[in-house]
Amino acid sequence: MNHIFYLMGKSSSGKDTIYKRILSEMELSPIVLYTTRPAREDEEDGREYFFVSRERFKGMQSEGKIIEYRIYNTVFGEWIYFTSEDSIPSDSRDCVGIGTLESYIKIRDHFGSGVVVPVYIEVDDDIRFLRAVEREKKQKKPKYLELCRRFVADSADFSEEKLSEAGIVLRFDNSGSADECLLSIKKYINDIKSGLD
Repeated sequence: MNHIFYLMGKSSSGKDTIYKRILSEMELSPIVLYTTRPAREDEEDGREYFFVSRERFKGMQSEGKIIEYRIYNTVFGEWIYFTSEDSIPSDSRDCVGIGTLESYIKIRDHFGSGVVVPVYIEVDDDIRFLRAVEREKKQKKPKYLELCRRFVADSADFSEEKLSEAGIVLRFDNSGSADECLLSIKKYINDIKSGLD
C-alpha cells in the first residue's frame, strides 16, 4: 500500500483549508470520513465527510466495515465520526486524510506505521479561538456552546503527553502565514514520497 498522509490539529488550526489546498495542488487521493453530525452550511456530502444517520453507522458496524470510530458528547447530543473501509481509496496514488489524534493512532495501527504518516498542524490557542469565533459567526445558527466545548476538549485530546505517546515529533506551525505552512507540508510530503525523509 502507498502512503496515507494524515493531517491532524486542534479545532480551527486551519487543517481543513490546508487539506483542500493539498488536494487541489498535489496528486493525492482524498480519504473521506463519515459522521453523524449535521453538515455545516459550506459543506457538501462526500467532500468534507459522508453525512449519515446513526442507523447507517450501526449497519456498517454490524457488517464489519468500520476501521475506527469516535463518539463525542456535544451540546447537541452524540456525534459519531468514523473511518470505513471504503473511506480509503483503492487507486494506486498516495492518500491524504484529516482527523484526530485518536483516529490517527487507530488507522496507523490498522495499516502500519510505515504506511500512515502524521502531519500535525499547530496554532497558538488565542489565534485558534478567534478563528473559531469568526468561522462560527458565518453560520445561520452559530453554535458557540459547541465551539467552547470543542476548544476545551482539544486540550485533553491533543495534550503533550498524548502527542508524545503517539510519536508526534514534527509540527507545522500555522499561526502566521498559511502559505508558508502549506509549503512546508508539501515539501515534507514530497520528501516522504521520494524516499528522502
